[in-house]
Amino acid sequence: MTDTMTKEAVRYLGFGRREADEATLRLVAAAFSQLEKAASPRIVWRVFDLKTAGEGRLDIGGMEVESRSLWKNMKGCCQAVVLGATLGSGVDLLMRRQSLTDMAAAVVTQACAAAMLEEYLDGEQEKIGRELEREGKYLRPRFSPGYGDFSICHQGQLLAMLEAPKRIGLSLTDSSMLTPVKSVTAVIGVSTVKEPCHRKGCEACGKTDCIYRRNEG
Repeated sequence: MTDTMTKEAVRYLGFGRREADEATLRLVAAAFSQLEKAASPRIVWRVFDLKTAGEGRLDIGGMEVESRSLWKNMKGCCQAVVLGATLGSGVDLLMRRQSLTDMAAAVVTQACAAAMLEEYLDGEQEKIGRELEREGKYLRPRFSPGYGDFSICHQGQLLAMLEAPKRIGLSLTDSSMLTPVKSVTAVIGVSTVKEPCHRKGCEACGKTDCIYRRNEG
């Protein structure tokens, strides 16, 4: 557990810039301790060619996407990293068990798992970035279905492009939700020009009324 993970978990719990009380911090610490035992993080990623198919339209490895927000994020890129990552089914089992016995702990564990997944993704993205920099290529911020107008309907296509069900056990339910629950798909633009700013997450999302939004400034 890192300070960043704790701060993110507290933010997901709705504290914003307010300090969490000691009781909450103890629950957070206990949740991270359990998650470290239950989680088995895995990731799969591939690089695909990227083409612009008109304003607000992209072709990523044959997947056609209509999204102005993603198009802006990818402007100037010629390739895209497509990735899928999960904390594993052990986290789902932990959260299901807690939801039956201790709802307060279940809520805190949900927030801590989200923070753990983000930190894992940040670390993996840094590794991918270092690998591509050896080829003179640089990453843009990662962008997931559900950000801005990038439709969540593309989840299944991304998983198929990665063979994610076979490679890391990440798939979709009949209701189009990722399973295991604490999982994510994303695309990352690849450019030959190094950008000075690598905003991600809340800063890259246009949903300004979200109660979980990270405060800026």
